[in-house]
Amino acid sequence: MTLKLSILDLATIAPGQRVGESLAGSVALAQLAERAGYERVWYAEHHNMASIASSATSVLIAHIAAHTETIRLGAGGIMLPNHSPLTIAEQFGTLESLHPGRIDLGLGRAPGSDQNTMRALRRDHMAADTFPQDVQELQGFLGENTLIPGVEATPGKGTHVPLYVLGSSLFGAKLAAALGLPYAFASHFAPAALQDAVRIYREQFKPSAQLAEPYVIAGVNVVAADSASQAQDLLRDALRQRVQTFFGRGHTFTDDEADMVLDSPQGQHLREMVKYSAVGEPAAVLAYLEGFAKHADADELIVAHQAPGTEAKLRSAELLGQVALG
Repeated sequence: MTLKLSILDLATIAPGQRVGESLAGSVALAQLAERAGYERVWYAEHHNMASIASSATSVLIAHIAAHTETIRLGAGGIMLPNHSPLTIAEQFGTLESLHPGRIDLGLGRAPGSDQNTMRALRRDHMAADTFPQDVQELQGFLGENTLIPGVEATPGKGTHVPLYVLGSSLFGAKLAAALGLPYAFASHFAPAALQDAVRIYREQFKPSAQLAEPYVIAGVNVVAADSASQAQDLLRDALRQRVQTFFGRGHTFTDDEADMVLDSPQGQHLREMVKYSAVGEPAAVLAYLEGFAKHADADELIVAHQAPGTEAKLRSAELLGQVALG
C-alpha cells in the first residue's frame, strides 16, 4: 500500500530553548515536510503548557504558510469550546484567503487546558455540550448560508475551509459520521478506543457536500533514527520530558528521578499513552506504520515525531520521508 503521511507538530519547547527557536524549528519542519512529500502539517491548540508553543494556533499557521509554498497546513486542532464559531471562521477564512487551497480546520471539544486555564480563557465549563451545534454554526459561516440571520464571517463566507472532527472517543466518531466530515483519531496519545471509534464512524457515515465517503486519519508516534539504539535513546529522552511536563510543576526531575517515575504506576500510564509508536531505523518504522494503518483502518496517518530537540526531530521526519515518500 502507498501510505499517506502527515505531521502533527506540537511546536515543543526543549529545556533551555527559547520560544523563538522552537517556532523556527517548526518552520524548518514544515519546509522539510513540503520537500519530502508529506500531505499536511497540523498544529494543536494547547494552553498553559511551558513545553508547547502552538497556543496561538492560527497565528502560527499564518507564519508557517508564509514560509512554505504548497503543503497543506491546519489546526489539529482548534478546541472550539474555547472560542466563538464566528471568531474561528474569521481567522481561518483569512488564512484561506491568503493561502488558497492550503488550509485545514480540525476541531476538538476538549479544553486543551486545566480548570484554572479554562477560567483565564473565559471559557464556560458547559461549552463542550454545544460542540455539535457550534461545528454546524462554523460550517455555515465558512459556507454560503449562515445559521445566524444577519451575521456573516468576513473573511470566511464562501471559503469552504475543509473541516475535520478530532476525537479520542466514540462521541467524535458519531458526530463526524452524522455531519459527513473526515475524522481524525488521537491515537498518538489516547489509543484505547481507536478501532471501535473508526468502525462506528465508517458504519454510520452519511455523505455530505464536503465528503462523499468516510475518511480516517489516525495519529501515531514516530522516532526514526540512523540506528535502532539511537532511536530507543531518543524515545527514553522524550518520555523523560513527558514526566517533566505532567509531574514537574515546580520541580525539575533528574534523569534518574524521571526513570523512577516511568517505572511507577503513573509512568506506566504515560507509556500506555504512546502505545502506538514506531521506533527504530527507517525500514523498521515504515513496516510498523504499514501495519498500524491496517490495524487502524486509516486512510492517512498523522505522525508526531517525538525525538526531542529540533535536530533529532528533523532527522526523524527526513528519514521517514526518504523510505515512505521518496
